[in-house]
Amino acid sequence: MKITIVSDASSWFNPFIPPFVAELQAIGHEVIHIHKVKEITDGDIVFYLSCGQLVPVEILQRNKHNVVIHESDLPKGKGWSPLTWQILEGQNRIPATMFEAVEAVDSGQIYLQQMMEFTGFELVDDLRKQQAHISLEMCRTFVNQYPHILAQARQQEGEATFYPRRRPEDSRLDIDKSIREQFNLLRVADNERYPAYFEIDGHRYKIAVYAEGTSVGAS
Repeated sequence: MKITIVSDASSWFNPFIPPFVAELQAIGHEVIHIHKVKEITDGDIVFYLSCGQLVPVEILQRNKHNVVIHESDLPKGKGWSPLTWQILEGQNRIPATMFEAVEAVDSGQIYLQQMMEFTGFELVDDLRKQQAHISLEMCRTFVNQYPHILAQARQQEGEATFYPRRRPEDSRLDIDKSIREQFNLLRVADNERYPAYFEIDGHRYKIAVYAEGTSVGAS
């Protein structure tokens, strides 16, 4: 099959993709990895992995299937950064849902669901590793079981809820709350791109958190 993988150019997911591309190519599939949806050409399957770009209908129509993985129990938790929002809610069992992309955002038929299990102590890099592992495992299943997997597609059911796009100010700590109360916010903060921070008397301070045993100490 002709398979395209699309991810945003700045995505943390990108280092996980080349080995998967090589794996699919080794078993005979034609696979390319791109960063812009406008570069999608005619083919069989497109996997959108950590891709925040809107895809016009005319581009969706270039392939037989446009497949997305979203970290929530759709239709609950549509929208932005669902894994992050659910960690902030205190959840440690979060489903990854594979579905068909359609014109309405996060609304297509569901093919697969797989549960991500966390201990409650992972930091953002650990959360991302499991997310990438589960996502690629589901993509692998879809390819290996295609086209028979299409028969198990089901419509989304229930009331939809939506998460908003996260902003830099969402990483702000409350100086009047304890570390324990805000630990989940520290877990999901990216030390480089959107670090946790606090403000006191008009001054702003950033905080970077690392697990003990990493090469960089906590600061």
